[in-house]
Amino acid sequence: MSVQLGMPQPREETAPALPGVPARRPADAPAGLADRYGRRATDMRLSLTDKCNLRCTYCMPAEGLEWLAKQAVMSAAEIVRIVKVGVEQLGVRELRLTGGEPLVRHDLVDIIAALRANHPDLPISMTTNGVGLARKAAALKDAGLTRINVSLDSLHEETFTKLTRRPFLGQVLAGVDAAWAAGLGPVKLNAVLMRGINDAESPQLLAWALERGYELRFIEQMPLDADHGWTRRNMITAAEIRALLSRDYVLTPDPRARDGAPAERFEVRRRQDGPADGAGSPLLGTVGIIASVTEPFCADCRRTRITAEGKIMSCLFSREEFDLLGLLRTGAGDDELAQRWQDAMWIKPKAHGMDHVGLDAPDFVQPDRSMSAIGG
Repeated sequence: MSVQLGMPQPREETAPALPGVPARRPADAPAGLADRYGRRATDMRLSLTDKCNLRCTYCMPAEGLEWLAKQAVMSAAEIVRIVKVGVEQLGVRELRLTGGEPLVRHDLVDIIAALRANHPDLPISMTTNGVGLARKAAALKDAGLTRINVSLDSLHEETFTKLTRRPFLGQVLAGVDAAWAAGLGPVKLNAVLMRGINDAESPQLLAWALERGYELRFIEQMPLDADHGWTRRNMITAAEIRALLSRDYVLTPDPRARDGAPAERFEVRRRQDGPADGAGSPLLGTVGIIASVTEPFCADCRRTRITAEGKIMSCLFSREEFDLLGLLRTGAGDDELAQRWQDAMWIKPKAHGMDHVGLDAPDFVQPDRSMSAIGG
């Protein structure tokens, strides 16, 4: 079901005075990371690196990308300070560490430990491809990681290798199990369905997740691939995902409030266990569908993103970025960092990088960055 964007009209504002510097938000703007449409970001997505050890077809080209220079990427101390500003001054209430692939950072455990020391009650999660997770899951939990999301598009070696261009399925599955054993639950799995490649496997993937107590979320492929080969015609829509799953399962809306979450959740029951509506059938668990393209939830977006080189992205599809790390490295105080961050979030677009909804709109322009370079 689509979310309607019934939001107040943006206030008039002046254009940025300098390249890369947002115009000051009005003095009477709400506190925190508020925007012109009445939304307030409390969920921080912070990318630790742009590097990745997979080459997923929906994300980057087979030869990879040109990685950032080491000195361009935030250091552990800079990450800790930026998070501190977000939490203590701007109302950030949960943190997701992303990439690229966070596990490729040699100081990952130290970063999490430092964040936990500063913020004992902050939920800290991480999105990973799972390669190498089996070796580090226990240490991540001990350092203070709350829970984990693992990308898993297929349970079949041939399909997995075709999608990721790497034969690492066994490592990923071992990582998922290790995360569960370490107590990094609920373990959430993210799957992108690609037409003619892994879409028919979706019921099997859901069955596997339900049997093990993992929470599976299917994600519509978004136009964030480095090859810019995405087309609406080729993507598997949320409606198609529900239809694929409904052959074996009865899906009913989860009665719990969505509360700003990107995934719309459904309770899952076996179709053969009862009537067509699932009444009286045992509840097996839940499944989520993230329909950023066909059923956007931009009206309730609560996310703010920091890229690996410390750029603020107010929207996943933004073509404007604002430099926070450069300001920090010139000696700016926390108040100045907070002001830059608030100014950047104030001009957050309404949806999909524009001030109207619609990836089908003729004026939509795909961002230059791929998902791996943004940080999901």
